[in-house]
Amino acid sequence: MAGTRRQGGVMNGPRTKSADALARDVIRTAHGQDMIIGRLPLDGEGQGASQIILNVGCQRHDRGEEWAHLTVPEARQLAGRLLAQAAAAERDREDAVGTADSALDRGRDTAGSGDGHPGRIDVAYLAGESYAIGVRGHEMLVDQPLRHGGDDIAATPTELFVASLASCVAFYAGRYLTRHGVCRDGLRVAAEFDMATDRPARVAAVRLRIAVPASLPERRRPGLVAVASHCTVHNSLHQPPDVGIEIA
Repeated sequence: MAGTRRQGGVMNGPRTKSADALARDVIRTAHGQDMIIGRLPLDGEGQGASQIILNVGCQRHDRGEEWAHLTVPEARQLAGRLLAQAAAAERDREDAVGTADSALDRGRDTAGSGDGHPGRIDVAYLAGESYAIGVRGHEMLVDQPLRHGGDDIAATPTELFVASLASCVAFYAGRYLTRHGVCRDGLRVAAEFDMATDRPARVAAVRLRIAVPASLPERRRPGLVAVASHCTVHNSLHQPPDVGIEIA
């Protein structure tokens, strides 16, 4: 369920935690409104049940109006955040029930994957061409551009694929800087990629450029590139994993 009523800028409705305790998302609009999107536990609705909240951030000068003025990109962003929270609420409920059942059946910790345990990612259909991704309590969205029939509320799976490589390179580069006493401020990784022009559909080439802090000595820069080139995602591309796809 969604709560959108406002009274003095505070959400109304059943709640068991204060707004301050809520892990929330905030969108600052071009009109200066702070829109808060999140979820709260629902009492009396069963284990893991929660409600979606939307505070449109009206101020005193709005004179009781509850309008939110959004640009088109802001509207897409809001839609994506609401869909992500709805998917997360559904997963919270499923995880709560599943965790309880697993604990009874196996008598072991099922809080999540860790070292030595298989990783798990869940993807659920939302609407149009968008999907919600859940991993260790984190939520992300993927979508398609307008020209491909999507609503463009999030990056595409292919863009996330390249982003995972770039961010993994950044992580390894950052660790290298720290080991050598160099502040990470200014570290950036830019990625460009090309799609193949033949079949099958795939990423044909990726080019990464690492911008390093000016304080990194020249003699350390080849070492940084060597370390970053052996990040986990890059290694996984050079030694592809076995992938199995089947009907659940």
